[in-house]
Amino acid sequence: MRRWGGLEDIPSEWGRSVVAVGVFDGVHRGHQAILATAVERGRALGLPVVVVTFDPHPETVLRGATPPVLTPLERRVELLEGHGADAVCVLPFDKRLSARSPEEFVRSVLTDRLHAVAVVVGEDFRFGHRAAGDVAALAGLGRELGFTAHGVPLVADGRTITSTRVRALLADGDVAGAADLLGRPHRVEGEVVHGAARGRELLGFPTANMDLAPGTAVPDDGVYAGWLSRTASGTGQEHRWPAAISVGTNPTFDGAERTVEAYALDRDDLELYGVHMAVEFTHRIRGQERFESIDELIVAMRRDVDRCREVLVGDAPGAPTGGPAGESGSTV
Repeated sequence: MRRWGGLEDIPSEWGRSVVAVGVFDGVHRGHQAILATAVERGRALGLPVVVVTFDPHPETVLRGATPPVLTPLERRVELLEGHGADAVCVLPFDKRLSARSPEEFVRSVLTDRLHAVAVVVGEDFRFGHRAAGDVAALAGLGRELGFTAHGVPLVADGRTITSTRVRALLADGDVAGAADLLGRPHRVEGEVVHGAARGRELLGFPTANMDLAPGTAVPDDGVYAGWLSRTASGTGQEHRWPAAISVGTNPTFDGAERTVEAYALDRDDLELYGVHMAVEFTHRIRGQERFESIDELIVAMRRDVDRCREVLVGDAPGAPTGGPAGESGSTV
């Protein structure tokens, strides 16, 4: 797959294409409907599918506040490729781009550089200065400039799906509901860093403490079941472990900093410091609690891990057993 970091990266010889345009934060099932339509048009016309997305999020420039990020840019590009994109053009969103009129945007991006034959967007898509352009305006420009415009409902199973809804579910700790809208578990990623070392040294069960990018969409404080994974450098091979995941401030230890840490079930032999890892959330086990003693915390963490094992691994004979994860701050 080709990736371009702006209009200047698009090869001068690039020919006709089908173009999907949007922020695509989350690449949720509504976005997937847009991508499926673009791929269908591209295959029917025998043309490559180019996805135009933006970084940073337009809200950062237009309103000075970035919504919690569902998918960092690298992950977003990876998902777009997985849903059929032949090329992704990441447009730097700045004041100059936001000041372009709808016609200027269409000409400079869609026709002059990408030679769009068909343009696919969400039915609520707005573009150009002060969001003056909509799907009807895009269609009108298409008739003038030689492309068709397709506004796709962001709907799956009869429900309208938006990134705002996904963020709201995560803020409530409803990771299963968020996964339903995303079409996959919500994932956060970052480097494993040193924490307070309570997990290994005090509680006896090591966790991977994640250093997440600022603004990452993190579920509500609590304990979750999910998966801890890394991709082996240079091979693309993924190593993946069932995990108990803690999100919160470690109130039993009067913590103030909000952390995300994961315990790979039944593994105390992993060396992950400095490794880029991903955590996927599948089930909420409980909310964050403060315990009166470390012993009470350990009992609760053992219950949490048993529950995580139950929902992730099942009760099959020979299923592994192991220690707890929860409010600890240590890393593997």
